[in-house]
Amino acid sequence: MAWAVIISVLVMTVLSLLRINVIIAILAAALTAGVMTGEGLIDSVELLVDGMGEQASVALSYVLLGAFAVTISYSGITGLFVRYLIRVLKDKRTFLVLVLAGVACLSQNVIPVHIAFIPILIPPLLHVFDRLKLDRRAVASALTFGLKAPYVMLPVGFGLLFHETIQTAMENNGMTLGISSIAQSLILPGSGMIVGLLIAVLITYRRPREAQERDLNAIEFKDESVEYSEQPRFGMTHSFTLMAIVVALFIQAFWENLILAALAGLILMFVFRVVPHNLGDKVVSDGIGMMGTIAFVMLVSAGYANVLKSTGSVTALVEKSSAILGDNHALIAFALLSVGLIVTMGIGSSFATVPILASLFVPICLSVGFSPMATAALIGTSSALGDAGSPASDSTLGPTSGLNADGRHHHIWDTCVPTFLHFNIPLFIFGWAAALIL
Repeated sequence: MAWAVIISVLVMTVLSLLRINVIIAILAAALTAGVMTGEGLIDSVELLVDGMGEQASVALSYVLLGAFAVTISYSGITGLFVRYLIRVLKDKRTFLVLVLAGVACLSQNVIPVHIAFIPILIPPLLHVFDRLKLDRRAVASALTFGLKAPYVMLPVGFGLLFHETIQTAMENNGMTLGISSIAQSLILPGSGMIVGLLIAVLITYRRPREAQERDLNAIEFKDESVEYSEQPRFGMTHSFTLMAIVVALFIQAFWENLILAALAGLILMFVFRVVPHNLGDKVVSDGIGMMGTIAFVMLVSAGYANVLKSTGSVTALVEKSSAILGDNHALIAFALLSVGLIVTMGIGSSFATVPILASLFVPICLSVGFSPMATAALIGTSSALGDAGSPASDSTLGPTSGLNADGRHHHIWDTCVPTFLHFNIPLFIFGWAAALIL
C-alpha cells in the first residue's frame, strides 16, 4: 500500500511528460492508486467523485475571479499598465522578469486575484518577450515564484489562509502554535525560493532565446472573445475599476471569502457601468473560458487527494518510512519532506495537502521530539513542495495560461520542469535546515 502513492504519482508524471492532457493524467493516477490499494475501479471512481466536492468553493472562486478579471480587462486599465511596462522596461529583459515576479506577489497579498491576472496581463506582453528574445521559462519561473513565495512566508491575504490552515491542522492533531510563530518558521524555507528565482533569472534562463515554433498540439489558453477598451489616458472608468478592486480586497481581507470578494467586485463593475449590463452573459462565459480548465483540474486533484487519503496510502508510506529511520531527526525530516514532495506533486495544491500531512507529521514529530516551530516548518515546506512543478497545480497552470496564448509555450517542459528544478530543490534544502535549526 505504501508504494501506491509513489507509483500513482509516477504514472501522472510520465503521462504529463508524454504530453497527455493533465486531467487524464490525474484520473489515471487516481485509478492506479485505488486499484493498488485493493479498491475496484468503480469504488475508486466513487472516491474520486466524492473528493471533488471538497474543492467546489475553490473552483467557484476561480470562475468568479476569472469573470472579475475579464471586467477589469474590459476597462482598459491593464492596457495602460502594459504600455507603461513596455515604455519603461524596453530592452531590460532581467528587470522586466523581476517586475513580473513582483506583480505576481501582489496578486497573493495586496490584490488577491491569485492567477486571474495572468491571462489578462501576459498575452499582450508576448510580442515584447519575443522582440527582446526573452526566455519564457524565466517568466514562468517568475510568475510561479510570485504565486507561491508570498503565501509561504507572509501571513497576509492568501498567506493568512495558508498559515491558518497549518495552525488548525496542527491543533486538530494535538499541537498548538501561533500564526506569528508559524510565519517565522517558514521564513527560511521561503528564502530558498528567492535563491531559486535569482538562479533562474540571472543564470539559467538569462541568455536570449528565439521564440519557439507554434506547436499545433499544444493546449492553448486563449481569450479571443474579449475586446479590450484601449483608452489613452487614465479616466473615470479606470477610477471605478480601482474602487471595485479595493472593495474586493477589503471584503477578502475582512471576511476571508474569495467568492464573496470576487462577486462584490463583479457587481460593482456593472453598477459603475464599467461594463455594460448587456454583456453580463459574455463576461461570465469568458471568465469560465479563462479559468474553467484550471478550476476543473483543481476539482479532479481534490478527488485524487481523497483517493490517497481514504485508502490509507499516505499513512502507510509515512509509517513505513518512520519505522525504517528510527529517531534520527535529520533522516526523519528528510523522509517527511520527501513524502510531502511526492504527495503534493500528485495533489497539486499546498492548501489541500496541509490537513493530510499534518495528520501524519504531528504524531511523528511529537514522538521524536521536534519542536512545534520545526513541525510547522516541515508541514508548511512539505505542502509547498511539489506545488511548483506539479502539472495539476494552479501555480503552474496559471503561468501557462498566459504564456501559451499563442501556442508557443508547453505546460510541462516550459513551466513545470523549470519551476520544479528551481523551487523544489531549494525549498527542500532550506526547509530541511529549518526543521533541524528551529
